[in-house]
Amino acid sequence: MIFITAKFRVLPEYADQWPEITAEFTQATRGEAGCLWFDWSRSVEDPAEYVLVEAFRDADAGAAHVQSEHFRNARNTLPPHLAETPRIVNTTLPQDDWSLLGEMAVPERS
Repeated sequence: MIFITAKFRVLPEYADQWPEITAEFTQATRGEAGCLWFDWSRSVEDPAEYVLVEAFRDADAGAAHVQSEHFRNARNTLPPHLAETPRIVNTTLPQDDWSLLGEMAVPERS
């Protein structure tokens, strides 16, 4: 899978509205056949920073995402709300889902 994490520093005046600003892009991306997940989180230390964790089935699915109309639209509509260019980590992993964190295994509860 293609695994991507990106940090978005949003202009403070848009920070509370970021989930709504990105809602159409988020829903369209989650609807892509090759999207495994596309999840936003807000930093607990910086309320103007959002972290996007996304994954795509393979390189073809990742390419389809960046060539999609909703991605092109996001490239035009999201930057005016940002304080800086987003930072990204993008890698390919030989798996297709999250692995369990064995060091913090939770016993089965009845």
